[in-house]
Amino acid sequence: FFGFEGIVGRSAAMERVLERVRVVAPAPSTVLVIGESGTGKELIANAIHEHSPRAAGHYVALNCGAIPGEILEAELFGHERGAFTGAHQRRIGKIEAASGGSLFLDEISELSADLQVKLLRVLEERKITRVGANDEIPVDFRLIAATNRELEREVASGRFRQDLYFRLRVVPIHLPALRERPEDIPPLVNHFVERFNREL
Repeated sequence: FFGFEGIVGRSAAMERVLERVRVVAPAPSTVLVIGESGTGKELIANAIHEHSPRAAGHYVALNCGAIPGEILEAELFGHERGAFTGAHQRRIGKIEAASGGSLFLDEISELSADLQVKLLRVLEERKITRVGANDEIPVDFRLIAATNRELEREVASGRFRQDLYFRLRVVPIHLPALRERPEDIPPLVNHFVERFNREL
């Protein structure tokens, strides 16, 4: 696809996805990318950033499911020196690092109830407080979230906050699985053969 480096395919389903990316990228809207593991959610998030007015700013990515809950808060919000055992110096969090650019939160459904509340507040007030600090810091970032779960079910079961869900789902983008677009298999095979030939 022209202008979408790294995104390979020729199916009508992927063309619809990329047309949605083209439309939403210039806007400041929060985007929720929904799709199974391996469908390319981070590629889509990166494309949104690269085609947005924030492209010159940082693109910061964090997988919420790969970091233990007690560490995730400090990763998101940063911390002051001495805030907890092992915090030997001040550290900027991912949200603050993404100010002026875009923040991609993958596996957003893995956030604890406590962190869901804190993220909701950040989205409403556009301010953060580092762990161990009192001062609020203004932040200006675009949030792109992703999930491989059906968040409506998570909300219905009480595992995910409905108000945060509505904040995230301003513009939803559904990524089809490869089995739903078999015509994309040949160009993907060619892409990986060429890539591995170059690398090896």
